[in-house]
Amino acid sequence: MDKLSIAGLLLALGAVFGGSTLKGSGAAALVSPAAFVIVIVGTIAAILVQTPGDTFRRALGMARWVFRPPKQDVDAQIQTVVLWARRVRQQGLLGLESVVGSVSDPFVRRGLQMLVDGAEPGQIRAALDVELDTLEGRDVAAARVFEGMGTYAPTMGIIGAVMGLMAVMQNLSDPDKLGAGIAAAFVATVYGIGLANLLFLPMASKLKATVAGQSRHRELLIEGLVAIADGEHPSMIESRLQGFK
Repeated sequence: MDKLSIAGLLLALGAVFGGSTLKGSGAAALVSPAAFVIVIVGTIAAILVQTPGDTFRRALGMARWVFRPPKQDVDAQIQTVVLWARRVRQQGLLGLESVVGSVSDPFVRRGLQMLVDGAEPGQIRAALDVELDTLEGRDVAAARVFEGMGTYAPTMGIIGAVMGLMAVMQNLSDPDKLGAGIAAAFVATVYGIGLANLLFLPMASKLKATVAGQSRHRELLIEGLVAIADGEHPSMIESRLQGFK
């Protein structure tokens, strides 16, 4: 669990509702079902038009990474690769056959299988580099879904504010309603700008950083497998992979 993300979200809520209270308008002034519908539903509608279905579903699946990112233990990964290298040195490439079936990550499993099959180092690197680019491109595109929502939300907030002001203009004959009506109109703007800058854009940045970290782990794996295929000594492999820390 990422405690910093949870703390950041709680601080964001505290800043908005606490600021509203300190300004004298009260937290209740920020509650507007109409503004919520315009901003949230409108933003989702815009991003659905922009995004392919597979990418949108991938983005929903990745959203949990903001609070529970995938584990990225570089030291453990290095030690695993070194262990593979030692096994190959003692038992040959076929010594990794039992390891292939126990690996859950398809990327790692494919690389190990190519190694066991006796593929040349250049072939292993080329094949895994292509897969790495594909996986990274897919995940970055999914992260950009939240970036797009951060772009559309403020605009939807402005639309909500304009619609609210239009409703106010229709009630100019009743001065008692003007103040509350104008205040309610600008709640949509607060929703749009607040969600964009306190949620959607930070989520996109966090997910991109996580994707970059995963790519570095995969690059480490590629370097390790290629080094094993080249017949390098395990201690040399470990020394090379330390550069990824």
